[in-house]
Amino acid sequence: MRHDPMLAILADMLRRVDGLAGQRGQVSLPSLRDEVDQIRHVARAYHIDSVEGLADTLQSALSLQGTGPVILSYLDLMRDAIATEMADAPQLPMPVPASLAVSAPTLSL
Repeated sequence: MRHDPMLAILADMLRRVDGLAGQRGQVSLPSLRDEVDQIRHVARAYHIDSVEGLADTLQSALSLQGTGPVILSYLDLMRDAIATEMADAPQLPMPVPASLAVSAPTLSL
């Protein structure tokens, strides 16, 4: 099984974006701003520029226009950006302990 820390971070951000999208207007504006700010901070910390830029723009839109249909559009764009990052993330193989390693059978001719 492969485990990549970046994939775990991207999966968490995707979970957050999907959670916001799933609430469809049922989340308070302060909670929405806080969650988008957390996504933006994580994206900045891990240099996921596309997601950081979208989160930043969404925060600006929230401060100017409040909530509305624009939110779902930005969340869709953020979801797409995260999915792109997930596809581009390096797949690092996990080392297999020697006790679990299966040796290939040898052939005698």
